[in-house]
Amino acid sequence: MAKGPLIYRQRFLTRLTHWVWAVSLFFLLLTGLQIFNAHPALYLGKESGFEYNNAVLALSARQTEGGLQGVTYLLGREFDTTGLLGASGGEAHGFPGWATIPSYHDLATGRVIHFFFAWLLAGTLLLWLVASLLNGHARELVPAPSDLRALPGDVLNHARLRFHHTHKYNVLQKLTYAGVMFVLLPLMVLTGLSMSPSFNAAAPWLLDVFGGRQTARTIHFAVMVLLVLFFVVHVLMILLAGPLNELRSIVTGWYRIDPKGDSHAR
Repeated sequence: MAKGPLIYRQRFLTRLTHWVWAVSLFFLLLTGLQIFNAHPALYLGKESGFEYNNAVLALSARQTEGGLQGVTYLLGREFDTTGLLGASGGEAHGFPGWATIPSYHDLATGRVIHFFFAWLLAGTLLLWLVASLLNGHARELVPAPSDLRALPGDVLNHARLRFHHTHKYNVLQKLTYAGVMFVLLPLMVLTGLSMSPSFNAAAPWLLDVFGGRQTARTIHFAVMVLLVLFFVVHVLMILLAGPLNELRSIVTGWYRIDPKGDSHAR
C-alpha cells in the first residue's frame, strides 16, 4: 500500500470515458454473444463454406445416446464442451443464456442494444483521442526508449508482486494501455463497421482491408477475447496493487503515491 502524498493523476475526461467504456463493453460483450449465437461459427475469407469447411471455430450440438452433446470445433479439432458451449441446460446454442443479453434467443433486441453501445463506444473513443492529443495525455501512454530499457526490471517486479506507485505509468501499463486504446478498440470499431452493409456501400474499401466480411467477423471476435483477457488482468492488478487507491484514482482523480525515495514506488 502506498503511504505517500495524494496527487491529482486522472483527468475528468479520462475518468468519464473509462466508465462509459466499462459499461459499453459489458453490454457489447453480452449482446455480441447473443448475435454470435445466431450463427455460432467463424471463418476466414470472403465467404463461409457450404460444400467445403473453412471454419476456424464452430459451436454446435449433436444428439447422442447420453443426450445432447455440445461440440466445439477449433482449427480442425473437436472438443466436448457440453454444459458450456454448443449445448447447455438441455438446449442447443453456442453460448449459454446466462452469458447473453437477452438471456433467451432474441436477435433483434440484441442487435438494437449492441449497436447503441457500439456507437456510444466509438463516439467516446473519438472524443478521448482528440482530447488526449490536445492535452498531452496520449504522449503519456507512448513508451520512451528509457521505458523499454526498464521493461525487464518492470516485468520482474510484477512477477514478484512489487508494485510501484508514482505519478507516471510504468512501462507495462504504457504498453498495455496503448495497445488497447490505439489498436484493439479502433480495430473493434473498424471491423464492426466493415460488417455493416450500409457502411460497405459508403466505404467498400474497408472490406478489402480486412480481407472480406468473414475475416472481419473473426477479427472482431478475436479482439473481443483479447479485451476480456485485458479486463481480467486489469482487475487482478487493481486488487494486487491496492484496490482502494486505484479506485479512488479513477473515481476522483486523486492517487496516493509512495514516499519520495522509496525504491518500491510505483
